[in-house]
Amino acid sequence: MIASFLLTFYTTPLLIRAMGNRNIVGIDMNKYDKRKIPELGGIGVWFGFCFGMITIIFLTSYVGLIQFDLISLLASFSTILMIALIGVFDDLIGWKTGIRQWQHALLPIFAALPLMAININNPAIKVPLFGLIDFGIIYSAILVPIGITGAANATNMLGGLNGLEAGLGAIITLTLGCIALICGKPEAAILCFLMLASLLAFLIFNWYPARIFGGDSLTLMIGATIGAAAIIGDLEKIGILLMVIYFIELLIKGKHKFKSECFGIPQADGTLMTNPAGGSLTHFVMKQGRFTEKQVVLILLGVQLLISIAVISASLLNIIYI
Repeated sequence: MIASFLLTFYTTPLLIRAMGNRNIVGIDMNKYDKRKIPELGGIGVWFGFCFGMITIIFLTSYVGLIQFDLISLLASFSTILMIALIGVFDDLIGWKTGIRQWQHALLPIFAALPLMAININNPAIKVPLFGLIDFGIIYSAILVPIGITGAANATNMLGGLNGLEAGLGAIITLTLGCIALICGKPEAAILCFLMLASLLAFLIFNWYPARIFGGDSLTLMIGATIGAAAIIGDLEKIGILLMVIYFIELLIKGKHKFKSECFGIPQADGTLMTNPAGGSLTHFVMKQGRFTEKQVVLILLGVQLLISIAVISASLLNIIYI
């Protein structure tokens, strides 16, 4: 975790300068002055995550101080890498003319191939009303790509405010990582904690007022990490419950035919007015009072924190069958 944090912490300022010098910037839609901010910050998170993963592999293979299932880790790492590359491509094209919705749904399926190729230890899931169902090959061939695609696209829907995407990702990976440790799933915990460390370092530069945006390269990667950790850790239901806030956003966006944005209308006093058409959880929060961008983000992070506390409590009380 230390390696991931430090590399992200030291590479992100370099990215800020590099992207700014190359005019790879985006407009901060929630600022009254519509300032331009460097993009592709997700690359810094990816660097940190990769370095942390390489460190774990080295310690497992050569030093022997710790032992992990390298097949699961490498398959997950490959999937997360490919998802991140899809995000980088989308960022470079631009958020208005980038990858289309149907392409967002299909491309992560190919990124899920490494996880589909390995033999999942336990393809059985306890389904409410039906009990324990062994999906066999269907799990790897169908449920795994659906899980990766769904998770990656879910975390890509709710964002656009300084620190929101990385903040939500940090809370979820912390929660999922802790539950994975409690359940004796170290590989899943490693994925979560490496991503958590990188996100915490990135938040230093992405928190309000942001000096760099994460972009799709960040949001897709966060979702892929959550999905991969849930799959290799047999924590699918936990992963789904932790992402309830994204499912709510999905329903709201679906009602608006996925044409709405999360941005507010910035005012001179620093507050955000909601878009009259609505179309996002961010707009719902803005309607409740005159909030600044930072306050809207803190409210949504607070909601996610409550969800995480509820899931952890239910897990410890064995209310959720893992």
